[in-house]
Amino acid sequence: MIKFNVKYFWLTILLFLIETLIAVFLTDRFIRPFVGDVLVVILIYCFIKAFWQIRPSTAIAFVFAFACIIEGLQFLNFVDRLGLRDNQLIATMLGTTFDGKDILAYAIGAILVLVAER
Repeated sequence: MIKFNVKYFWLTILLFLIETLIAVFLTDRFIRPFVGDVLVVILIYCFIKAFWQIRPSTAIAFVFAFACIIEGLQFLNFVDRLGLRDNQLIATMLGTTFDGKDILAYAIGAILVLVAER
């Protein structure tokens, strides 16, 4: 059911700004690649909850599955197969490099959501 939730909307905006700052200003080996992946799961979850009234466990399961599918597409070099590596927006959104640690980061983000929602 569609129902706007202002709390999740503002969390989405805040997390998007944090993710943007991380992407633009950090080039480290922990916060940008790992913490950024933890936060992106929470960001997508908050976006879903901002517009749809859905159980937290259902929403985060969907988000985790979506993130894993994107990571799987990276494993299959999907962006390269489409010839879109030079498209910075698509390459950034879908990613170009598979890393199994990303799935761990997604799982941590999902667990944090479930803990916070309880």
